[in-house]
Amino acid sequence: MTLAIKTAVTESTSGRAQQTCCPIVELRQYTLHPGKRDVLIELFDREFIETQEALGTRIIGQFRDLDDSNRFVWLRGFRAMPSRAQALEEFYSGPGWKAHREAANATIVDSDNVLLLRPALPNSGFAPESRRRPPIGGSEMPKGLLVATIYYLNEPAETNFVQYFASTLEPVLKQTGASILAYFVTENSANNFPALPVREGEHVLVSFMRFQDQDAYDRHLAALSQSQQWCSKISNELTRRLKRAPEILKLSPTARSLLRG
Repeated sequence: MTLAIKTAVTESTSGRAQQTCCPIVELRQYTLHPGKRDVLIELFDREFIETQEALGTRIIGQFRDLDDSNRFVWLRGFRAMPSRAQALEEFYSGPGWKAHREAANATIVDSDNVLLLRPALPNSGFAPESRRRPPIGGSEMPKGLLVATIYYLNEPAETNFVQYFASTLEPVLKQTGASILAYFVTENSANNFPALPVREGEHVLVSFMRFQDQDAYDRHLAALSQSQQWCSKISNELTRRLKRAPEILKLSPTARSLLRG
């Protein structure tokens, strides 16, 4: 399915909203036609950031998937589900999207790979970014690497996996060189903008880690493989707890991504 995008408006903030960037987050993975990723990125960075943020949506980050040259990944945040519906309606029926939707859709094979998420804990969302977004037309490529890990669970993460991640996985990941930015679980609210499908009926925990570069990530993996705790206990326990192997996304920020490595 091709894309039809909208943005969000403000509403009163809860305690969680004050502590994190966005209480509701979409992780959006697009499959593109071969050779069209940079075309979409140039269009997105020029036309689809300010037009959405003017409506209250937060464009958290947009990325090239380093393992798939035909995949574009981006994160969009909202203050709450009701404001999500309003923002998306206003954006996708508005002039900014209408002017450029044909060009955007021409690059996209599928845009339905979308996870609707919320912070796993009150303080586990993305911290509000203090840096300024580079201006339109900026071309300097950010350094750094973001790694998103999607853990597929047999039951809702809140049952016990959130506690397991926070008390067992997170300390070992940090000890082996990862900087953990945030982690989220499935938001189980009904999709209130059905024109844009989301994946439903799945239980996930998604973590986001930052590394200085690919070499730093490789050192982390090497240290993890040598960790006695990871090899003797955690890897087997993960196999037992997970529905299938984790999905790992190695992400390189675009020139105007707010979230960077």
